[in-house]
Amino acid sequence: MNFMKLFKLILAVTLIFSGLAVNAQKLNKNQFNNPIALQRADPHVWKATDGTYYFIATVPEYDRIEIRSSKTINGIKEAQPVVVWRKHKEGPMGNHIWAPELHQIDGKWYIYFAAGSAEDKWKIRKYVLSNPSVDPTKGEWAEEGEMVSKRNEFTLDATTFVHKGQRYHVWVDRASDKVPNTGLYIAKMTSPTTLDEKQVVISQPEYEWEIKGHRVNEGPAVLIRNGKVFMTFSASATDANYCIGLLWADENADLLDPASWHKLPEPVFYSNEALKRFGPGHNSFTVAEDGKTDVMIYHARDYKEIEGEPLYDPNRHARARVLRWTKDGMPDFGQDLDDNEMALKKAKKK
Repeated sequence: MNFMKLFKLILAVTLIFSGLAVNAQKLNKNQFNNPIALQRADPHVWKATDGTYYFIATVPEYDRIEIRSSKTINGIKEAQPVVVWRKHKEGPMGNHIWAPELHQIDGKWYIYFAAGSAEDKWKIRKYVLSNPSVDPTKGEWAEEGEMVSKRNEFTLDATTFVHKGQRYHVWVDRASDKVPNTGLYIAKMTSPTTLDEKQVVISQPEYEWEIKGHRVNEGPAVLIRNGKVFMTFSASATDANYCIGLLWADENADLLDPASWHKLPEPVFYSNEALKRFGPGHNSFTVAEDGKTDVMIYHARDYKEIEGEPLYDPNRHARARVLRWTKDGMPDFGQDLDDNEMALKKAKKK
């Protein structure tokens, strides 16, 4: 065993025991027993109407989809994962099972995820599963097949949201014929598994912080607050350069008009060596048990140096932190604060 592997093993054991130590302490309101899930990247949490939290994420083996359920966000840590689907042995959906998201639409559960083929792991496309069960950890998951979009070249990280009665789909694909990159596309949905004809790019890498290692915009997540539609996304390679950027549009704007979207020129959440937070990204949003406090679920590593391809380093851990708001109605990600310091931060009055 070389030094780097030994270091990572010691770190993993330390995380487990430190997590147990935190669990033994009394946490303040909206503080979290982080990491809430070890070795789970691209985390997505859906809070059901009965208050149950369903957690879904990328597993480091890239071979299956699991769901955890808990009555609390902290309870996700100890919740037993239920495997609801496994990759195919050949053909499509046979490799690189990435970034599943769980959504309940018209009383039915859907999982949107990306996958390569067994023969070509980089032939990444987006797919859909469905389940009519009340509890998504039970019942039968059916394969709805590929969710085809127009470009459909390297398509992944699909998410969906409803605004003013219209359901939208946001996903990632190649966004330029001039440079190799990935960008964010948006379209209206004609059903939970089909897209309208109009599909437009609303963001692609343009700033220096979006092109470190790779030219990437991916992992979109939407939160509608304060008269605006906010969309976070992740940029650059999946090492310590990985970070979160922010787009926003006025709530009355045409979301299919790229000019409606405004990108902040700097990342809003990124590596912080003092806090041992490296490569934070691919987040989702939920609300705390009080039903009103916004919470960001994201992944990050606890060390900077990675041996080999970052994509195959397993130690991206899922974490939770309170999302605050400025007096101007913009999200405050608390870049210089630890996860649980955000819960203690006094929210500014609007």
